[in-house]
Amino acid sequence: MAAAESSLLGKHMFSLQWISWERFGTATIRRGSNGLEINAYQSLNGDFVKLDGLIEIIDRRHFYFTGNVSTRVYHINNGQTCERSGTFLFQAKDSRQYWRMQPIQNPCDNAADYIDIFFKR
Repeated sequence: MAAAESSLLGKHMFSLQWISWERFGTATIRRGSNGLEINAYQSLNGDFVKLDGLIEIIDRRHFYFTGNVSTRVYHINNGQTCERSGTFLFQAKDSRQYWRMQPIQNPCDNAADYIDIFFKR
């Protein structure tokens, strides 16, 4: 678990594909009083994705995130903010160098959201 925690702690590139895969946001993971805390944000032209909550490590390629996720994308959900709260799985499949939030289905519209936290370089 120490290796898994070490790979998570610190700053990571963060993205929602609808916003940009060229201009990344930042996810910051730190040890807080309640365990591993994450704050993440990406924005461009009024669209954004924000993540705030706690992480429970499963292994190096999987963790649970419990908290709040907010997204706003001009062409999804009539441009209104979509809020989600709960526990979500982040997983790095195969040889991918990022963890992707599951499920990918946007609960406010018929869209797949690829919310990704990239491995540190």
